[in-house]
Amino acid sequence: QVQLVESGGGLVQAGDSLRLSCAASGVSGNIFSRTSLGWFRQAPGKEREFVAAIGWSGGTTYYADSVKGRFTISRDNAKNTVFLQMNTLKPEDTAVYYCAARGFLGVPSETENFYRYWGQGTQVTVSS
Repeated sequence: QVQLVESGGGLVQAGDSLRLSCAASGVSGNIFSRTSLGWFRQAPGKEREFVAAIGWSGGTTYYADSVKGRFTISRDNAKNTVFLQMNTLKPEDTAVYYCAARGFLGVPSETENFYRYWGQGTQVTVSS
């Protein structure tokens, strides 16, 4: 059973940076390297939304317009981990951040239904 565990969330001030991590367990490194990975977030009272996605090789990445230029998604297949570096954080970035995965060698998706496995989420709060 694949499990995803996010970490790195917290309370920061506007303009600060955070780095989220999502570690996968229950999957071999060889399998993990064949997954597409995504980050989503859900703010209070809002629907969950796409943030970023990365393909199996790390060579393909996608970002929501709201985070483009500020956030960077990356992966370390040797450690079964995906990261989300968040810079110049804004109060509107406040949300629970989720990582998601699916075994797929094609282009990663921005849609929730594409992903099979989800983490439990980590809270990011940005104060003004």
